[in-house]
Amino acid sequence: MMLPKSSLFAEEERGNRREKLGDPLVGLAKHVDFTALAAGIDTAVPRPSRARGGRPPYPTALMIKILVLQQLYNLADDALEYQLLDRRSFLSYLGLTDSSTIPDAKTIWLFRDRLAQAGLGAQLFGQVQQQLLAHGYLARCGQIIDASLVQAPVQRNKREEAEIVKQSIMPTTWKAHKRAQKDVDAKWTKKHGKNHFGYKLHASVDKRYKVIRKIIITHAAVADTTVFEDLLDPNNTSRDVYADRGYPSAQREAGLNKAGWRVHIQRKGTAAKAISAMQKKRNRGIATPRARVEHVFGALAQMGGKLVRCMGIVRTTFALNLKAASYNLKRMVFLKEKGLAAF
Repeated sequence: MMLPKSSLFAEEERGNRREKLGDPLVGLAKHVDFTALAAGIDTAVPRPSRARGGRPPYPTALMIKILVLQQLYNLADDALEYQLLDRRSFLSYLGLTDSSTIPDAKTIWLFRDRLAQAGLGAQLFGQVQQQLLAHGYLARCGQIIDASLVQAPVQRNKREEAEIVKQSIMPTTWKAHKRAQKDVDAKWTKKHGKNHFGYKLHASVDKRYKVIRKIIITHAAVADTTVFEDLLDPNNTSRDVYADRGYPSAQREAGLNKAGWRVHIQRKGTAAKAISAMQKKRNRGIATPRARVEHVFGALAQMGGKLVRCMGIVRTTFALNLKAASYNLKRMVFLKEKGLAAF
C-alpha cells in the first residue's frame, strides 16, 4: 500500500495533474474574454456610484466569472460562497488565490438580481455568441428546434387566490414578504400524463457544433409550436431544420418551404390513422440528427437546467439565458481543447 508522501511542490503537482485530466476552468480562463463580457454589462448597467462612500464593488469581470462558475456546478448562493472559500481550483480560476476578500452569498445574489432586473440575460447570451463567432464557430449544417420543461417552486395557494394568480396578478391581500415568495408567472401543464409547474426553455441548436444559437423562455403552458418560427436562426449556413413530432403542421411546412427552408419534421399519427411505413422510415432518418439537441438538454440538466430557484419570469429569463450562455462557453472550450477546428 502506497503511503501519502509530503512534498514542497504538492499544490503545483496537484494542479498539473488536474490540468492534464482536463480541468474546464483552466480552459475557460484561457479562451473566454470575460473583460469583454464585463464591458458590455457595465455599459448597459453602470456600476453603483461610490459618491456616498462605502466599500468599492467587486470588478464586474470577476462577478461574471463567478456567475458562470455557479451555473456550471449548479450551486446555490450559500454553497457557492463556501466553495469559493474552500476550493483551490475555484480561487485559481478567479485569480483570488492570495486574496483575503471573497464575495459572499448576498453580494452574489445582489449582483445577479441587478442584471436580471435590467433584463440583461439576452444581451449576455448574445455577447457569448459573438465570442463563438470570433473563434470561428459559426452556426453550420442546419438547426434543431426543441423545448424543455423547467420546474419552478410549486405554489400552494387558496382556491380564490389561485383564480386571481391565473391572470398573472397577485391578490391585494398578500403582504410584501408573501409577494416575494410567490410566483404568478409560472404555469401548470401536462406532459406524458404528468403535471408540471414552471417554465419552458425553447431552443435552436446548430447541428455541427451542438451550440445553442437562439432561445425563448415562456411559462410551461405555452405550446411549443407557437414560437417555432421565432426560433429559426437565419445565420445558419444550412437551410435544414429538424424537429420532433410535436411540431408538424401542413400550413407551417408550406410556409417554411416557400421561405426556402428544407423541413425535416417527424410525422405523427392519430388514433384514427397511423403513420405509413414510408413515414416511419422518414422519422428514423430524422431521429439521428435530431438527437443532438437531446445531448444539449442533457448537458443543461447536469448543470441544473431542469429547475430554477428564483421567482417570476424576469429572474427566470435571466437565469436560463445565463445557463445557456454558460453551456455555450463550456462547449466552446471543449471544442477548442479537443482541437475540433472551426470550419
